[in-house]
Amino acid sequence: MKDLYNNVIAAQSIAPVVGANGAAPAAVEVDLAGCNSAVFLICTGAEGSSLSGSNYWTWTMEHADDDGTGVAGSYAAVAAADVQGVTPAAGVVLTIDADGETPQIKKIGYVGGKRFVKITPAETGTGPDLPQAVITIKGALLDVPPIS
Repeated sequence: MKDLYNNVIAAQSIAPVVGANGAAPAAVEVDLAGCNSAVFLICTGAEGSSLSGSNYWTWTMEHADDDGTGVAGSYAAVAAADVQGVTPAAGVVLTIDADGETPQIKKIGYVGGKRFVKITPAETGTGPDLPQAVITIKGALLDVPPIS
């Protein structure tokens, strides 16, 4: 049977929002307990002001082990071996720095061995307004169908 619905869990990591003028949306930690894979979709809309080498957005992926109490320990930037679809530089998995690069959906696979992952958007410059959201799809579930 072709059943993807019962084999993944979708979660909203960053709700749709227009990030602008120093108001980058906060990262939301994703707990990968109970699954062995994840894909992150970074969704952006059309920019509301000009993007350039001095006015741009970046998204950084970090991961952390369980600290032994079921919560994340210290976060560190992912390495190239931890992700699919991009080659991160200091954890940066996406940079949008030119008009015409939006709208887009960037798919990034996480194959690292840590329990917790988060993507943090950051704005550089003055006023590069950008609608954005991050969606997480957890896969390779240990309990199928997922227990919710």
